[in-house]
Amino acid sequence: MTQHDSPSLAAHRPGASRQAPEAPDDTSPSCTTRPWMPALLYTLGFLTVYLLAICTPWGQRAENPWFYLGIQGGEAAWIYPLSGSVYGSTPLPPLELSAKPTVMVGLAVIVLLTLVRRCWRQGFAALGVAILAIGAKEVFKSTVPRPDLVGAPENLLDQGFPSGHTVIPAALTLAAVLVVSPRIRPYVATAGVLWLACIAAATATMGGHRPSEVLGATLLACACYGLATWLLPSAAAPGATRSPRALHVIALALALIVALVSGARPDTLTRSLVSAATAFICAALVWYAAVGQPARTARRTRPALD
Repeated sequence: MTQHDSPSLAAHRPGASRQAPEAPDDTSPSCTTRPWMPALLYTLGFLTVYLLAICTPWGQRAENPWFYLGIQGGEAAWIYPLSGSVYGSTPLPPLELSAKPTVMVGLAVIVLLTLVRRCWRQGFAALGVAILAIGAKEVFKSTVPRPDLVGAPENLLDQGFPSGHTVIPAALTLAAVLVVSPRIRPYVATAGVLWLACIAAATATMGGHRPSEVLGATLLACACYGLATWLLPSAAAPGATRSPRALHVIALALALIVALVSGARPDTLTRSLVSAATAFICAALVWYAAVGQPARTARRTRPALD
């Protein structure tokens, strides 16, 4: 035996001392559990929009001119013939009388996907997101008051916060991404945010809802989704969503185009732009919750390689 053994022989020598691996630090980012902060932030955002837009005089004054412009005001919107308000026309779901059928079909699709993929926990969570968001909208809308702080006309005192037409596509989109395969999740989210952008812009530009009511509905759906993903076990929680980088730009660009077209009015450029901007913000919030947020969570919880 030579005086200096090779490193490989020394490593295999019986009784040779080895450096014990360090115990993982439970407080390191690699061991951080799924964050609860998104659900809290979405909830605080929802309450903030309500308090500022509904419970302050200047918030009411800013939005009242956008609400209930009358029959001619609604007819001026480009998307009005597709809204179902025209006699004998078929509405875009979930506008007009198509709201309940849209919810029932959406829930049925979620149940079917759950049965096919056998993802029971994700399926129950998806149903919870849809039912909780739509149910919370009904409860909040019927119990929380809209005070008259500016002496507004009676037709402006109806409580429409949050928007029921907007919460349906937002909640069903977020529910769907929980039960579909991760490979197609970004594409399902893309279709969902385009649908949401169209409905959100249409309801705002036709005077059915104020911009705050549309935004509040989206934040409510995102809060329910954040709560569901936080409560899911680690094995069932959404993982990293790998998608082409260009898809993020394409999805949001298409959402902006859809929002601009759906919110277009020939009589006022300002109302068209405000409606489109509100709808685009809603689409961006749902896109981040469905695609961006799970990916960031997975990166934080991935075990360290060292």
